[in-house]
Amino acid sequence: MSNNNIPADPAAPRTGRIKTVGLHKGEAVPGCEKNDPILVADHVTRRFGGLTAVDVDHLEIPRNAITALIGPNGAGKTTLFNLLCGFDKPNTGKWSFDGHQLSGIPSFKVARMGQVRTFQLTKALSLLTVLENMKLGAPDQKGESFFRSLIPAIWRTQDTELEAKAMDLLARFKLDNKAQDYAASLSGGQRKLLEMARALMRDPNLVMLDEPMAGVNPALTQSLLDHILDLKELGMTVLFVEHDMNMVRHIADWVVVMAEGRVVAEGPPESVMQDQAVIDAYLGSHQDVDLGVVTGRYSGELDESASEMLAEIREEHEAAVQAAEEENS
Repeated sequence: MSNNNIPADPAAPRTGRIKTVGLHKGEAVPGCEKNDPILVADHVTRRFGGLTAVDVDHLEIPRNAITALIGPNGAGKTTLFNLLCGFDKPNTGKWSFDGHQLSGIPSFKVARMGQVRTFQLTKALSLLTVLENMKLGAPDQKGESFFRSLIPAIWRTQDTELEAKAMDLLARFKLDNKAQDYAASLSGGQRKLLEMARALMRDPNLVMLDEPMAGVNPALTQSLLDHILDLKELGMTVLFVEHDMNMVRHIADWVVVMAEGRVVAEGPPESVMQDQAVIDAYLGSHQDVDLGVVTGRYSGELDESASEMLAEIREEHEAAVQAAEEENS
């Protein structure tokens, strides 16, 4: 493992955790080389009829860091996730995880290799208990064999160990008091926590989270943020899709931006948020004027462009008022 990932300030504002810097070589541009990548993808494309959903020339995900994959709706983020995890097949391209080629490898084998994921819509089995859901996430269970399952002495010890591990993880995610409840009884946020905890039953190296904050009660948001940060402190790599820019800014060490299936920007969150390609991807046009300052919602100095815009807004407003008065007179 490389020692080039150097912990350094600034800490994430809401979390107080130290971010990781020194993740890349050279300039932070789309497809830039990382010091110690855990996942490398080349020339990955996915087309649906005439629509190209993913067209990634080169992408590297840094090890032992939290990487955010952001972009507007339809940018291809979840499709790329599905490809990298073996849930879908590309038209072209190849990728590797921890030095092992994954192109064409089915999802269950990808998970066995230490790359796991969660989904936008949680996949908890509602009619099983929380504890039973957790135990399903453990690999290489002796009782999965039909003939071995007939002899409890073969699998009972392992099952006891797995249950202890599951309860430890549930306690970490504050779900241990729900262990015997059906998963259907959990709230949306609790199901997200369960899915994340279940993924850890495999002791993964890379955890991929698809919109972990979607549908989560704000009361659980900070708890989820802390758990994601804990994954990095436990030596794992995190890659997550998210639309909440505040969350991205607070916890991500590195940000990858997609638009129309392509990677249009990469870098630390502070610099990426100011990248014009990112602004264009989200807003669809250049907007150099801070509209919040112009409208008075935020304090700040008006530059020449903003002053001109404010004057135009006032003129249009006065003209509209005058026209309304003439119409009513």
